[in-house]
Amino acid sequence: MVVVGADVHKHTHTFVAVDDVGRKLGEKVVKATTAGHHDAVLWARTQFGAELRWGIEDCRHLSARLERDLLTCGQQVVRVPPKLMALTRASARTRGKSDPIDALAVARAVLREPDLPVASHDEVSRELKLLVDRREDLVGQRTSTINRLLWRVHELDPAHAPKAGSLDRAKHRQLLGAWLATQPGLVAELARDELADITRLTEQINALATRIGDRVRLVAPALLALPGCGELTAAKLVGETAGVTRFKNEAAFARHSGVAPVPVWSGNTRGRVRMTRSGNRQLNAALHRIAVTQIRLDGLGRTYYRHRLDQGDSTTEALRCLKRRLARVVFGHLHTDHNNRHPACQTAAA
Repeated sequence: MVVVGADVHKHTHTFVAVDDVGRKLGEKVVKATTAGHHDAVLWARTQFGAELRWGIEDCRHLSARLERDLLTCGQQVVRVPPKLMALTRASARTRGKSDPIDALAVARAVLREPDLPVASHDEVSRELKLLVDRREDLVGQRTSTINRLLWRVHELDPAHAPKAGSLDRAKHRQLLGAWLATQPGLVAELARDELADITRLTEQINALATRIGDRVRLVAPALLALPGCGELTAAKLVGETAGVTRFKNEAAFARHSGVAPVPVWSGNTRGRVRMTRSGNRQLNAALHRIAVTQIRLDGLGRTYYRHRLDQGDSTTEALRCLKRRLARVVFGHLHTDHNNRHPACQTAAA
């Protein structure tokens, strides 16, 4: 088995091949295009044979096209978390930072961690991730615009400042717009322009939320049945998971989500654990939202949380345990939804 590590950039990709003990066998730089990716595959097959494993640093915007081209060529691709790659590079004998050094660190990280999740084609998760990311970008733009507008209104008359979090509703925007229309001067003119931008952004955000909701109800009904998991949270879970079948079990999914316990004891302080600070923070945040919601609702989540408190856990420790438990449940629901979309996979597994 030869592992090829990739350091991806906007215009070029650098590949370094290593053998099964991590010795460097060769390197190649190609353009970040489909033709360049095919050149890399041809180089690796010619030089090292057909049994290849590709390790790519998980930078989704930079590596997505490379992943698709490699998978189309029938290659096995593994995603390496950036933090893991950085730790591998820091422990290497070769100091410094360059594209070949980073690609070598990626390849050696694949060797050191044989259970890393593999990449796979999953158009459902990719579509939801693109839609959710676009909506979050627009929400960020709207928040920035609202902050600027509030300063304009404060300069005109602090008494007319809208309530916090109210400008996403048409009623409050109309009231503020009617008042701004009576105000003279450049500040009021800019405020009216920004209010129009907020209205436009809100319409786009709501349209995307509707589209996401329609899609997620179709592809993830089991996940939506989980108490505390709304449409946007379900879409985030599906999009960031990027294909649940690439995880060998629920423990690997929990570690990828950053909710797996890590031992932190030494000497006499045995049995202490904390959550890993690595992993996909977006998945972690989605699980956190579900956990916090379930604590407020009557149900199994709240019962388990209170049980942990009765056992002597702090509120933070009890919440961590609930998130770990939810990772197991979410993993099962993701598999259920995947099998419902792909009955052939369920039949093969049986």
